[in-house]
This record gives sequence, C-alpha cells and structure tokens, in this order.
Amino acid sequence: MKAITRETMTIDATGKAPGRVATQIALYLRGKHKPDFQPHIDAGDLVHVVNAAKIEFTGRKLVQKDYRHHTMHPGGLKRTPAKAVFESDPAKVIRHAVYGMLPKNKHRDEMMKRLKIDA
Repeated sequence: MKAITRETMTIDATGKAPGRVATQIALYLRGKHKPDFQPHIDAGDLVHVVNAAKIEFTGRKLVQKDYRHHTMHPGGLKRTPAKAVFESDPAKVIRHAVYGMLPKNKHRDEMMKRLKIDA
C-alpha cells in the first residue's frame, strides 16, 4: 500500500464562472489528476480558493437562479435567489457547486473538509 501524499493546490477564481471553478476544484479534491487514481481511495489534494467574491456569472444566472431546499413539511419548499446567497457569502456558491459534483458516497464529506475558500 502506497502512502497518500496530499499537496495544496491554489486556484484563483477571478473572472471565472462558478461552474468552471467548481469542476477544477472537484478534480483536485477527488485526486483524478494523479496518475495512480483509484475511485475507491480518497487520495485527493487540499484546495485553497482565493478571490471567490470576484467570480463572474454568465447570462442572467445571478438574477434567475434559485437555491432550493425542502423542509419536509407540506408546502415547505424554500427558495433563495442566487444574488442573495452570493452577496451574503460568495464562498457558499462555490461550495454548493463543488458539493454537487463530488460522488455521493462516504468520501464526499472528507473531501469537502479539504476545501478552503477565501472571499
């Protein structure tokens, strides 16, 4: 068994779309950029994102996009506009996109712990 070595990758989000940044982050968190990648082993790197507040939305996404969740009670669908989420915490937009791109298994929470986002 080979020891897992984790490096720190720094990504500058200035002027990039949130989805483009999120795919790059997910790639590094998962470890798919390494030649010895195996899907069942969590061997990804630490990712540090800088300038999250400077991401740029394309089209009218900032106005039209909603983040939704359900309270599991009748009529409990809650919607928050992307503009409100981005203004309160720009890192939350990137974190939400990355979370959805990672595999839905026991490794996802451990991968998300290795993500650090600075506004």
